[in-house]
Amino acid sequence: METLAECTVPEKILLAASQLEDEGQSPFSAESLIVTAWLKFPRTFGLKGYADQYPDSNKVLSSIMGEKGLARRGWLVKMGQKLYALTREGRQVVRRLLHADEPMPAPSPAPSSHPKLPRDHEKFLLNLFATTAVDKFLEGRKQELTFADATRFWGITENQHGEALDARLTRVRATLGEIDREMGPAGAVMSNGRSLSSDDLGQLCDVHSYLEERFARHLNLLRNRVERP
Repeated sequence: METLAECTVPEKILLAASQLEDEGQSPFSAESLIVTAWLKFPRTFGLKGYADQYPDSNKVLSSIMGEKGLARRGWLVKMGQKLYALTREGRQVVRRLLHADEPMPAPSPAPSSHPKLPRDHEKFLLNLFATTAVDKFLEGRKQELTFADATRFWGITENQHGEALDARLTRVRATLGEIDREMGPAGAVMSNGRSLSSDDLGQLCDVHSYLEERFARHLNLLRNRVERP
């Protein structure tokens, strides 16, 4: 516990985010993160003069946003209006913080084979890898990306809006996280013989984040579209 108390403010927020995800909240709201960080580290995130009674929301929010914020560092990713999730890099930092005091484990014998992914997850990945958005992104042709490329990557239509749209975008990110946890550090091999590593999933996460940022205006127009009777 002493080691965790010595963590920096951003690291403490990251630990709170990890706790929320362990409790099944992914993505989690900024409000949940504020309260969890305060409950976990009241001295750091308590309101001045009332540290045991109220959280100081500005301390958490200012560490999430801005040039040196957790999102800019790549530790958290914005999933929607005031919704966030841990990135692969963020989870790696958490593992380092939680196991800083533990002795290095003896190396385990190499597995005889890579784990196989569930069929639905493999199909999900194959569909993503086959999209024009991934091709253009990985080939350095970002300027050629269109919103049509993005909709095919996410599996959405321009008729989707509101909660259905946000649910689909959130599901894409969450599924990539599930697959990353499933296959572990050893990676996996798909039925077509393609080897899959955490770096491959990281690239798909990068495509997802880039498309969300690049086409934020298009997405907001769809979110705010009112369904006419």
